[in-house]
Order: sequence, then structure tokens, then C-alpha cells
Amino acid sequence: MSTVDGSLRRLAASVLLPGFEGTTAPDWLLRRVGDGLGGVVLFGRNVVNDEQVTALTASLRAARPGVVIGIDEEGGDVTRLDAGRGSDVPGSHALGAADDVDLTRAVAAAMGARLSACGITVDLAPSADLNLTLDDPVIGVRAFGSNPTAAARHVAAFVEGLQSSGVAACAKHFPGHGASAVDSHLALPVLPRTEDELRAVELVPFQAAVHAGVRSVMTGHLVVTAWGEQPATLNPRAVQVLREELGFTGAIITDALDMRAVAGTTGMADGAVRAIAAGVDALCVGGEPLDEAGVDWLVDALVEAVVSGELPESRLVEAAARMAALGVSPVGATGHDHSLGLHAARLAIQVRGDLRLPDAPLVLDLMVPPTIAVGDVPWGLGPYLTELLPGTTVLATRSITPEEVEAIAAGRPVVVVTRDAHRHAWARELVTGLARIGLDLVHVETGVPGPDLGTRARIDTHGGSRVSLRAAAERIAGAVASPVSGGTK
Repeated sequence: MSTVDGSLRRLAASVLLPGFEGTTAPDWLLRRVGDGLGGVVLFGRNVVNDEQVTALTASLRAARPGVVIGIDEEGGDVTRLDAGRGSDVPGSHALGAADDVDLTRAVAAAMGARLSACGITVDLAPSADLNLTLDDPVIGVRAFGSNPTAAARHVAAFVEGLQSSGVAACAKHFPGHGASAVDSHLALPVLPRTEDELRAVELVPFQAAVHAGVRSVMTGHLVVTAWGEQPATLNPRAVQVLREELGFTGAIITDALDMRAVAGTTGMADGAVRAIAAGVDALCVGGEPLDEAGVDWLVDALVEAVVSGELPESRLVEAAARMAALGVSPVGATGHDHSLGLHAARLAIQVRGDLRLPDAPLVLDLMVPPTIAVGDVPWGLGPYLTELLPGTTVLATRSITPEEVEAIAAGRPVVVVTRDAHRHAWARELVTGLARIGLDLVHVETGVPGPDLGTRARIDTHGGSRVSLRAAAERIAGAVASPVSGGTK
């Protein structure tokens, strides 16, 4: 291979952010990082604990000090550092429900301090999307709320808090995923929105992130009909709006190119070329882990596009420079407050109705499949309430009838726990069925609050994180001895 060819391949590799398999860096990955691979993205499969992540990132940085190390650590339901036990901070929706921007900033700063200590350079958070339809299958409690102005305040505070640690924030999923009823992991969403509608609603939190100095923005794999048929990740108009109208000058990162919205339509390699050509700077790949052959495949596609004239080399050079700016080592911030997350989760709890329990209840944790973004993170109220309230019994189930529940409860109160009951017919119908037969019933909703289902009391946690579930368990346990009623928060 000629020197020119080698230089071009190094340049192409420098815009890649692949995921990989294992809790230590494979030899091939360390070699490629040393040769100029832009960076990596860590997933739950790469994490055991903070000490192991710190050792992993140190090995990558030893291969090349400027390597970009990203992670999807939103807090709440989407966590990688705490994938094995559930997050120790509530997610965006809970912070939006608490509605204290100073608290949001403090939670993000604590998260940033932890990420910094672990050697992370960019956190793929916050979600700047809005809750614009209850049918949305993938954002939900990842958004701060539905009001653009209120959400914008929290997005800006999160960016400021996180970046105070030296870890770059990444506002996502531009131009906003919250009006879609399609999961872009599985198919290509189409948003029938005009540009004026976007400016008035979806773009407001992104503009706030830019004003707060966010260092990166992630594009969403969704079609805005006013911008043409290409998803934002591959669409020059989307990049133009972000750069020229919103004034963003940092790095633009794709959502994972192996998601079916791109891989199942354009194809991952062609999508990589078209994203860079459209003005994107960093290519996130590897929700499904890549190996060295997969990296070579994408490098080959970018090199061939430059050689053929399809992709200007100058565009690749520009992208590589913006990507490299995310590889600055974090400042080693300290001050990760382990108690702050539970405090925030408690403030986010909302209770409606008459929350009184005569004795320890039967807890029904209704198990619905998590979204791909959330993954297999522990969920359920039962373990927390069992710890706080002896005599509590727990049933985690995917299928049960109201009559079976009545028989098992044997006169005890029932706490039924759901995640987005409005999106899962069997869960919704079970709750309404239990209410109809007159059980002493409390409904705990850990997703986006949907319609009232006729229970005597309702608790909304605004997320399914470990601390949110613990906070709900505290309220229920306290209600056995100290009745709580009315619309409290």
C-alpha cells in the first residue's frame, strides 16, 4: 500500500466510533486505535464496574492519548455504567417532573464527575427530544417532557452540568424523535412536519443546547418530509439547519448506523459515506459489536468514495478534525454524589388519589419487553418494597388474569406496577380489570404517565431507574403507617 493510500485509510478510520465485544480491549482494537481509529462507544456488554471501565479506557488511551471514548449514559432507564443493577440517578423525565433546573444541573455534574473518573470523553446525552405522542415507542421517559420551553431549560442545564467535568455532552436525536410512532432501531420513521413546526417545537431544546455550548449533537434516523426523502443522518439540509440556523460548530455524530432505519434501507457502508458527505463528522456503529473486518469494511467504503470522487477528501479532513476535538481527556473531576440521585427521584414522585395500605401488599410487576435503547436492565418495584416492608409478596409476570390475582392476593391490597401501560394492551387491560372487580388497588406507572386506569391510588415515578423504584417503594411503605392522600408531589 502506498503512503498516500495509508494516509487516506488512516483518515477514513479517524471518523469511526465502533462498538466492540468484551470487557477488555481486544488486541486488534488497541492496534487500530494506535493506528488512528477515531474512537469507540461503550455498551453494557463492555461494563462490569467503574474500576474495570477505568482500566479499559486507560488501555485505550495508552494506545493513543487522543482516542474518543463515548458511552450512552443518560441516567434513568438508559444506563450503561449501571446496566447490571439499574441507574443511581433518575432519567430526564423524572428531572423534568421535579422541574428544578439547578437540580438537573447538579445531577448532570455528578454524572459527569463519575464519567470523567472512568475516563469517558463524550457522553451521548442528553435526549433533547420531546414527548409529543404517547404512541412513541423509543423516547418516552428519556425526554424531559412535552413543553419545548420547559424541556429546553433542562437540556441546557444538563449540558452545562455534564460539561463542567470536561466530558462532552451530545444532544440527541436531531431534529427530534418525539413525534414519531416508529422505533428507528427497527424501521425508518417519517415525520410529516413543516420547517416552521420544527422551529416552533422540536428545535427549541436543540437551540438551547447549542446556546449552552454543547460540544456534539447526534442526528436521528428519521425523515422530515419538508427536507426530502433522506433521513436527517444522511441529509445535507438537516446539517445545514443545525449549522446555519442553530449556529452549531461542534461535532455531529450519527445515531448507530446499524439500526434498521439506515442499515435496512440505504445499507450501513453506503450510509457511512452519505452521512459524511452530508456534513456529519463521526460515525457511530456497533450496537451489534464490530470486529476488525467490520472496521475495514467501513474504511474501504470511505476510501473508495474519496478515490471515485463521490466524497471530497476535504470533507473527510474536516470531519476528522471535529471528531478529534472530542478526544480531549476529561479533567478528572471529583464530586460524584451518590445520594443526589435518590433525592432527585423522590422529588419526581407524583401521587394521586388515596394512598393508604392496611398491611403489606401483593406487588405485581408486569414485565413488558424493554426497548432496544434501554436493554436488559433490572426493573421492578417488588425487590425494593420487600426490603422496606416485611410481609410484602412479589409476583413478576407476563401473563395473568384478574381472577388469578384476586385469588393470590387473598384480601390483601395489590400494587400493580407498569411501564408505559398505555402502549401495552394486556397490561392496561389487566389494571382496568383489577379495578373493576374492586380490589384494594394502587397503580405505579414507571413510564410516561398515561390515562388514569380507575385505581384508588396512582403513583407516577417518571422512570424505571433503581432510585425511582426505590423512591416509590418508600412512599408505599410509608403509607402503611402514615396515610397519604391527595395530589402530592
